[in-house]
Amino acid sequence: MSCRQQLVILGATGSIGLSTLDVVARNQQQFAVFALAAGSNSELMAQLCISHQPRYAVMADDHAASQLSQLLASSGCKTVVRSGVAAMSELAAHPDVDAVMSAIVGAAGLIPTLSAVAAGKKVLLANKESLVMSGQLFIDKVKQHKATLLPIDSEHNAIFQCLPSALQGSKGDAKLHEHGVSKILLTGSGGPFLTRDIETLKDVTVAQAVAHPNWSMGQKISVDSATMMNKGLEFIEAKWLFNCAAKDIEVVIHPQSIIHSMVQYQDGSVLAQMGNPDMRTPIAHALAYPARIDAGVTPLDFSALADFTFTKPDFARYPNLQLAIAACEAGQGATTTVNAANEVAVNAFLQGQIGFTDIYRINAQTLDNTIDVNVHTLDEILECDRLARLQATQLIAKVNR
Repeated sequence: MSCRQQLVILGATGSIGLSTLDVVARNQQQFAVFALAAGSNSELMAQLCISHQPRYAVMADDHAASQLSQLLASSGCKTVVRSGVAAMSELAAHPDVDAVMSAIVGAAGLIPTLSAVAAGKKVLLANKESLVMSGQLFIDKVKQHKATLLPIDSEHNAIFQCLPSALQGSKGDAKLHEHGVSKILLTGSGGPFLTRDIETLKDVTVAQAVAHPNWSMGQKISVDSATMMNKGLEFIEAKWLFNCAAKDIEVVIHPQSIIHSMVQYQDGSVLAQMGNPDMRTPIAHALAYPARIDAGVTPLDFSALADFTFTKPDFARYPNLQLAIAACEAGQGATTTVNAANEVAVNAFLQGQIGFTDIYRINAQTLDNTIDVNVHTLDEILECDRLARLQATQLIAKVNR
């Protein structure tokens, strides 16, 4: 039996999935790919299967799975092809699997990620929407099934690295203030429109919105970074990951993206995690934790660094950030609603149906128009998500471009 950790990568064809495979390829004595899962990009998935020889590959639907099967048929690759969320969930919980990278963007990643948690796996969480949608339920299941939850977002991974070891191994039970922590400082670059005239934001094009100055990401996350909704979702995620209140988290704009986040202590110390903006660093950290492995990332050259700058976020420029923080304070129903509305609104913007500043209006109006409900069970969460998407879709139809 191989002593290598067997991995399932949910979202294999996305930027996080590809970065994970790069780290795995550099450390083949320690890690092996058990299964890959993706949406509809069967051509890229075929290349990944041929390169990494997973036992299984799962596509989101039967059509994409059929395409993948045809592409693999003549290659000699013995990967078994399956389809659908149920197959993803089954493989995420497979007894031969040690760790699951949860990197499917959006609400689609929730069910297979919960399956991995319920099986007590080591879950590497890049899908922030899982916690945004189902925070208390998710954390309760982590504790119940003794799963290990390690954050992959560069900011949350940085915070994790800067926390005392007692908090790193607490399974979410310990309180920050009991271990000398006074505040979490969540950094964000401010995206591509940090200095752009606010009055011109309504004219932002899709190409401009997805052109992040520091990070290479998918379109949805890039737009979220431009509106800073991504930072709002990370704010909510931090609340659950680190068992704290909204008042314990402060967002700091740091355009250079060298300091990935910080932890402030009661004695006046501030610990920061630094590095070049490359997602392979947090991925490698989580894969090997508590050990360290080669991530393929060039270390910082401090003699070549430009100035570090820090400012408070301007909510007039980033109203989505303020909305997400308000939702975090309001409760689970509000965060589930805002996340769902934002997914619909961002997709509409990418499709040219609404303008850039309409994203906030759709999100805010959906939250205003949705009955404030307490959601606790998975069925209640999914229904809240469904109703919010319906409401947002109806509002988009009324937008007069």
